[in-house]
Order: sequence, then structure tokens, then C-alpha cells
Amino acid sequence: MPVAEHVLRHAADGPSRVALRGPGGSLTYGELAGRVQGGARHLRGRGELAAIALHDPVELLIAVLAADLAGVTPLVGDPAWSAERWARVAGAAGADLRIEEPLPSTPGAPLVPEPRPGDRAWACFTSGSTGRPRAVARTRASWTRSFPHLTELTGIGAADVVLVPGPLVSSLYAFAAVHTLAVGATAVVPGGRPTAASLRAATAIHLVPHRLPEVLEQAPRLRTAVVGGAALSGQARDLAGRAGVRVMSYYGATELSFVAFDPDGGGLRAFPEVEIEVRAEPGRTLGEVWARSPWLADGYLGGARGPLRRDGAGWMTVGDLAEPYRAGQVLRVRGRGDGAIQTGGATVVPEDVEAVLRNVPGVGDIVVIGSPHPSLGSVVTAVVEGASPPPRALLEAVARSGLDVAQRPRRWYAVPALPRTGSGKPARGLVADRLAGGDPELRRLV
Repeated sequence: MPVAEHVLRHAADGPSRVALRGPGGSLTYGELAGRVQGGARHLRGRGELAAIALHDPVELLIAVLAADLAGVTPLVGDPAWSAERWARVAGAAGADLRIEEPLPSTPGAPLVPEPRPGDRAWACFTSGSTGRPRAVARTRASWTRSFPHLTELTGIGAADVVLVPGPLVSSLYAFAAVHTLAVGATAVVPGGRPTAASLRAATAIHLVPHRLPEVLEQAPRLRTAVVGGAALSGQARDLAGRAGVRVMSYYGATELSFVAFDPDGGGLRAFPEVEIEVRAEPGRTLGEVWARSPWLADGYLGGARGPLRRDGAGWMTVGDLAEPYRAGQVLRVRGRGDGAIQTGGATVVPEDVEAVLRNVPGVGDIVVIGSPHPSLGSVVTAVVEGASPPPRALLEAVARSGLDVAQRPRRWYAVPALPRTGSGKPARGLVADRLAGGDPELRRLV
């Protein structure tokens, strides 16, 4: 079922219920359905792939739903991109229509959805931590048929007010907003940092791990937090538990969708209908995570190259590494293979180091990268986020107590704010570029 059809059904059952709250105000389900129908009539027959570049998150969702209803694949990108970059990336993806202004409402008879499971119902750009955008497309079945599983795992329903405090160009936040509308709840899409009022009203939230502690202090009605995009520390989960907030964290990728979830801190287990294999090269301890499920993406548009690989049996991987795994066990993800640091003959997975150092008081977040070294190849380098970072002596003491010799950073830097991807994850590649370029904001800790 298209998401637009869910919205139309909710509008028929309860037209006065609030569907969306954004920077410019609210829309009821009845009002949203009217805007979607008018926009769909405007789009019908104008193209097959629509590149959407709208700053207002409510207008963006209207355009996405209208495209869905009109049988046009929406390709959501960053409205802050320059015209030159938009032309380059949208052209490479094959977009034949671009939406830069709120859709006009064309009068006429209501459109009736004509969905097919294999329709490409969603496309978005992903760059991971490298900053090189490529367009990922999803079939209708892969996009919407996981909704019931997420509903059951999170308990999010029509009575909830769901805060989505991130850019909808990110598949993490886009999926959250669309799922919210599919279940008939109220989606709060601030288009930036949430207001105090939106935090007070929220009963559920989707976010990345580093945002959870600050949210817990400001959201008294919050009962559910859905956390993705990076590993969640036990400290943050415990903090949520003391606040009475249920946390469901998950592991996945834009290309793979959901792979594994952790509802209680017991570790990641396969998401419903997902098969997982960890394939290791002979003599290697860690292997690549491969997944097979109905939720996998169709691939990259325009023949773009990226980390996604597939075999002939329906399995896909983006190169993430994990410890050996058997079905039914806990999946222990250790990071992206192409981010591993080779130092003095040892292989260091940055996420292992970050997991230990992230718990040091005063560390807002941290990125670990490899810096070139003439004899070792690379040395482990830590970049700490925070206005007042902890002293190097404390960081080194924690590293000595929790990390092997090869894993301990030899170089330490501090930065007021780490660069981040659209989903809010630290952009590891951009940090490395800034460090190599001598960015003065990166201050050496001595």
C-alpha cells in the first residue's frame, strides 16, 4: 500500500486529527490529504523521477506523498546544495523533474492509487561518511512492508506524537516521518533543532545516539526512543531507563534498511524477516556482514558505484565488519571495513576505540581515524568533540584501561563540533580531510 493511501484513509476516518507539525504550523489529516491530492494531479504525467529540494519539511513530505500518489518516484536531496551540484547529482541519477517550490494544487477528481510492489517508491542520496552522494532507490515493498514490524517493536501508534528532529534528506529521519503518517500518528518535523514545546509534547522520537541524553532532560512525556545511525552506549541506555523511556536501537544502512535491532540492551538480533551472515576471509577474525531480506534496496540510480555489493543468491553487503555470527546469536558489529586503520601490522577498527572513549566525562562525541606515519603506515588519531574537552591525561588513562596497545590513540585533537552527515553521524572522511588540511579549529591536545 502506498503511504499516500494510508494518509487518505486516515483522513477519511479522522480528518481533524493533526498529521504534521512543522516550522510554519500544523496540518490535519484532512488538510494533508487535500494538499496531496492537488499536488498529485499537478505531477501526473510530468515525469518518472522527481528530484525534490524543499527546505520546509512539511512541504517536502507533501511533495513526496503527492509523487507517491501520482506514480512518480521521489528523489529527496539536500536543498542547501548549489544549483551546480544539484544538476550534477540529479542528472547522474536520471531525474527528469525537479521540485524546488511547494507544489501547486491542481483541481480535479481524486486520484486513485495504483500501486505495484515493484514500483520504485522512494529514492534518496547517501554519502555515508565520505561526502560523495549517490542515489539509492527502494521498491515499494522494501519501503513500506517493514512498517508493521517497526510498529510492533516500538509500540508507536495513532495516539503518539512522534518527534523527527533531523533532516528528511536522511533516510533515517525520512523513514521515521513516513512511518508515523502511515500509522496515523502526529509527526513533528521541526526542520532543525526541536523547540522546547515540541520536546515537551513528544511521546516518541527517532534520533541518533549522541542526541539521546540531552533529549531525555527536556521531554517529560517521552516513552519510546528509536535510535539508529551509530552504536548506542550502555551508559545512554541506562540513562533512558532511569527516565522511564523504552529504547529500541537498531543497525542497518540506507542500502540494506533494517538488519538487526536491540530492544533491551541485550545485543543486536536479526530484524524480522532478515537473514544475516558474517563472511570472513581465511585467517581473519572479523568478516563482512551480509543480509538477505525483503527490505534491501534496489540499488544505485544511474549506474553509480558505491559500497553496496550483491551475490547471486539475493545477499547484499556494504562492507561493515562483525565478529563471527550464527543465526539466533547476538550480532557484534565492529565498523566499516574500509575505515579500518592499519598501524604497525595491526588492524584497528575505529568504532572499537570510539566505544571506549565515548564514555569519558566531557566527551560529547569522538571520531577515530588513521593519520599517515612514515614507518607505521598510520597511527590511531582521536578527535574529541566538546566545548571543554577532558584533559589528555584522563583520555589516555581510560585508553590504557580499556584498549589494547595498538588501539590506543597516539595523537589527540579537540574540536567544538564535529562535521556530520545528513543523518547526524560524524563524517569520518570529512574529519580526516580537515585534519590533513590543517584546519585551525582542530586543536592538538598536549
